[in-house]
Amino acid sequence: MANAARAIKADEEVSSEINYEAFVKMESFNQLVKKKNRFLFTTTFLFLVAYCLLPLLAFTDALQTKAVGNITWVWIYSLSLFLMTIILCTVYVKRAHKFDQEAAAVIAEYQQQKGGKQ
Repeated sequence: MANAARAIKADEEVSSEINYEAFVKMESFNQLVKKKNRFLFTTTFLFLVAYCLLPLLAFTDALQTKAVGNITWVWIYSLSLFLMTIILCTVYVKRAHKFDQEAAAVIAEYQQQKGGKQ
């Protein structure tokens, strides 16, 4: 937490010197944004579709049939939504760490280019 606070303070000191237009023109930055957006929109779409299907399918014969004993498929589907949430959160945390590393590489590339131009 202290490292994050120091990084934010250091970023505030340097932020007045950042050329955001040059940053946006960097190919590595644009690739990172596309990759991150693709991941986020895909997982969000799958998450919403799975959750919106439950109320639609809950009252159909497909999920009202018994799966095991008196347990119907709607209960199994509902439980799978909880498992999906845990899995998606785990996957997101791991991917976010990779995105942070890639962002650090993009920032290092920007600083190297900036140093070469001065």
